[in-house]
Amino acid sequence: MAATTVLALVASGLVAGMAVADDDTVPSKADVRDARTAVRAQVDDVAAVRARLVVANQRLQQSAVAAAQAAEAFNGARWKADQARDAATEAQAGVATAQADVERQRQAYSDAVVSSYELAPELTALAGVLDSDGIGTVLERTDTMRNATDAIDGNYDEFRASAVVAQVAQDRADRALDEATQAEQDALDARQRAQRAADAAAADAQAIAREKGALIARLADLEHISVDLAQRRQSGLEARAARAAAAAAEQAEQEQQAPPTPTTAPTPAEQPEQPTEQPTDEPTQPPTEQPTEAPAPPPAATPAPKSGAQAAIAFARAQIGEPYQWGAAGPNQWDCSGLTAGAWGAGGTYLPHYSVAQYEQSTPISASQLQPGDLVFWGSSGDPGSIYHVALYVGGGRIIQAPRAGRPVEEVSMYSWTAPNFYARP
Repeated sequence: MAATTVLALVASGLVAGMAVADDDTVPSKADVRDARTAVRAQVDDVAAVRARLVVANQRLQQSAVAAAQAAEAFNGARWKADQARDAATEAQAGVATAQADVERQRQAYSDAVVSSYELAPELTALAGVLDSDGIGTVLERTDTMRNATDAIDGNYDEFRASAVVAQVAQDRADRALDEATQAEQDALDARQRAQRAADAAAADAQAIAREKGALIARLADLEHISVDLAQRRQSGLEARAARAAAAAAEQAEQEQQAPPTPTTAPTPAEQPEQPTEQPTDEPTQPPTEQPTEAPAPPPAATPAPKSGAQAAIAFARAQIGEPYQWGAAGPNQWDCSGLTAGAWGAGGTYLPHYSVAQYEQSTPISASQLQPGDLVFWGSSGDPGSIYHVALYVGGGRIIQAPRAGRPVEEVSMYSWTAPNFYARP
C-alpha cells in the first residue's frame, strides 16, 4: 500500500522532489511518511478552501438581508410619511370647518345683540311698567325681555364653544403638520440609509465574487482539475445544500403542523426489513454540469386561485426578468413589496408599498393554508414588525419575487433562500 501510494503521488505530481531511480526502487519509510503528510496537507487545504467558500456565501446572504431590511425601512418611512401627510390634510380640513362654524356663531351673536339694542326702549323694565295697561302686560313684557337676554347669552355661549373647538382643531392640525414634516425627514434619512446599504451590498457582492473566484481557482489547483469544472462542482454543492435546507425546512413545517399520532412498537412480524446495503463514507461525486434548481415538492393539493389572485399571478409573471430596484413599484423596475402591491393592484386589491403593512392589512394564515395569490414573508424574528421581504405564492411550493439588487424578478422555490416565517391572504 505504501509503495502504491507513493507511486501514485509521484505520477500525479503531488509529491515534489521525490527521486525514483528505477521501477524496482522500494520507497523508504521516510518516503511513505512524506507522502502521507502531503496527502493530509492537501486534504486540509481543500477543506479550508471549502470552509472559506461557505463563509463567503454566508457573508453574501447577510449583506443581502441587510440591504433588504434597509430598503423596506425606507418603504415603511415613506408609507408613514404619507399617512402623516393625509392626517395633516384631514386636520386642516377640520380647522376650516371649525372656523366656519365660529363665523356663523359670531354672526348669530352679533345679530342678537343688534336686535336687543333695537328693541331696548320697549323691553326696559321701566317701560314695561309705565306703558302697560295692567299687570298682565307687565308680566308679558318682562318675559319677552328675559327671553331676549337668554337668547343673547345662548348665542354668546355657542360662539365661545365654537371658538374653543376651532382652537383645538388648529392645535391638532399644527401637531399633525409637525409629525408629517418629521415623517418626511425620517423618510429622507431612511432613503439615504437604504442607498448606503444597497451600495455596500453591491460592493460586498463584487468583493465576495472575486474572493470566490480566487478560492475556486485554488480549489481547482489542489484537485488538479480545470477552473470551469471546479466552478461547476462548487455550484453543484451549493445547489445541493440549498435543496437540503429547503427540504429540511419544509419537513419541519409539515411536522409542526401535523397532529401528533400515537406510536406503538411493532410486533415481531411487523419488524421493518433491515437494509442490505451498508452506508459508506465515500463522498458523493459532485455533478460535472451546471445544476439547475430543483423545485420544492408540491403540496398534496393546491386549490385553484380566485379571479383576483389569478390576475395578481398573471401580472407578476409578466414582470419576470425585469430588474430589481429598491423603492421601485413599476412599471419596469420593482422591489419586493412594490411587485406584490402592483400584482394585487391588478387583482383589484390595494396593498401599501411596504411589506409590514401588507402583512398587517391582510389575513394571517399558516403555511398549510397557502393558496395561489397568497403572500409569504421573511422576518428576522417572530415579530411581524421585523418583516423585510415579501413574495407572491403561485402554488406548487413556488413564488414570484423581486429578490435583491443584481437579480431580476424570478419564479423560484419558496425555500430557495431561507424558509419564510409569515404568511397572509390579501
